[in-house]
Amino acid sequence: MNWTEPKVYAVKHKNEETRAASQSGGAFTALSDKVLKEGGVIYGCVLTEDFWAVHIRAEDFQTRNLMRGSKYIQSKMADTYKRAQQDLKSGRKVLFSGTSCQVAGFRKFLGREYENLLCVDIICHGVPSPLIWKEYIEWQEKKRKGTVSAVDFRNKLNFGWKSHIETLTMEDGRKINSRIFATLFYGHNALRPSCYACPFKSTMHPGDITIGDYWGIEKAAPEFEDNQGISILLVNSTVGERAFEAVKEYVYWKPTKIEDSMQEPLKAPCPRPAKRDLFWKDFSEKDFRYIVGKYGGNGFKSRVKRRLSVVKHGILKRISDRK
Repeated sequence: MNWTEPKVYAVKHKNEETRAASQSGGAFTALSDKVLKEGGVIYGCVLTEDFWAVHIRAEDFQTRNLMRGSKYIQSKMADTYKRAQQDLKSGRKVLFSGTSCQVAGFRKFLGREYENLLCVDIICHGVPSPLIWKEYIEWQEKKRKGTVSAVDFRNKLNFGWKSHIETLTMEDGRKINSRIFATLFYGHNALRPSCYACPFKSTMHPGDITIGDYWGIEKAAPEFEDNQGISILLVNSTVGERAFEAVKEYVYWKPTKIEDSMQEPLKAPCPRPAKRDLFWKDFSEKDFRYIVGKYGGNGFKSRVKRRLSVVKHGILKRISDRK
């Protein structure tokens, strides 16, 4: 049974390589490392070779590492719930991670509590249609006259934690840095209708632990801020508290106040945009290039501004590397 109010922490992994490989502060790695070392299994989201998001099962660190990083698309669950239930019934410790609705669905599916289960949900902005993602990749490949071989939804390594610049790697090695999909995502038009009425956009979540980017760290714990990624970690239950206590030696952590940590997904669902119907009408009737120009921030002025931002980040990174 989850508490009525979470305990809130700022967290960053003590291992800098681990934090660099994580999207925020490495809290998920710390928690899942502990479960794997105890012979448990991890369930989480990865990208397939054709860039669909799917939930998989991991028994080793290498497979678990594929679950790091943001995926701004809905994952396919397939038989994940059944497989996780089988592991729980066999007595293995299970860490199940996903969006709040996925974790709530999993708990509903189980129908009972398991002492060997740790649920970790992520702070979710909303989930866009996979159709938009598919069209975006195809448009980039057509425009670049090549095939995309890798995707980084938020390139923290090259542009910093706060940048929100996605990087597509082409088969010939070219790197395409862009904010187009991020702009479509944060424009909210492409989100599922249910996301506008999400019951989990509050400080209470179905996971034993809730993790995400610690937006607002400048106010909550300014001494932690270094633009290299900080996790916010909400402890929602006694199970979550025990799990966090068990990994505190591997992370730097500090208790923070929930009132200093109220990013938008902890307040309310994002409102349904007034132009959402027009967006989907345009999508069904026009070329995707039109969608990118009108809704993806790819008009001339936006392209110039974005290019200057990318150059600025590159210069600042080179300066930092020389220090």
